[in-house]
Amino acid sequence: MARIMAIDYGTKRTGIAVSDPLQIIATGLDTVPTAKLLDFLRQYCQEEEVESFVVGEPKNLDDSPAQIHHLVMGFVKQLGNLFPEKTVILRDERFTSKDASRSILQSVPGRQKRRDKGLIDKVSAIIILQEYLEKYKYS
Repeated sequence: MARIMAIDYGTKRTGIAVSDPLQIIATGLDTVPTAKLLDFLRQYCQEEEVESFVVGEPKNLDDSPAQIHHLVMGFVKQLGNLFPEKTVILRDERFTSKDASRSILQSVPGRQKRRDKGLIDKVSAIIILQEYLEKYKYS
């Protein structure tokens, strides 16, 4: 089986997580400068088989699009053009950064490591992917 990749898109950096080949467990892959994201994805997909992308969709509490929603949708369009054979799935990412921060606070020793914004982005991508796997793959 091919992997599923989750993307927590940000204006400066983007967190990336992937599933194992059996699509059971989400693991953090990397945090990439957003300006280099498409090159990173192109390279990764040449080396690993990726079935689909799950992209975090930024929304406000009232379900309206968040401020960077238009940037994410522009990225989704680029992603679809670059990988027309792969499915792109949007997943509500509300609360993932807060959940990621809480998870990091509980599990990462050392104040300096917990302040790493890239770690928050990567853990957010893990949460997006794991929730997707649990809800749509195994329910």
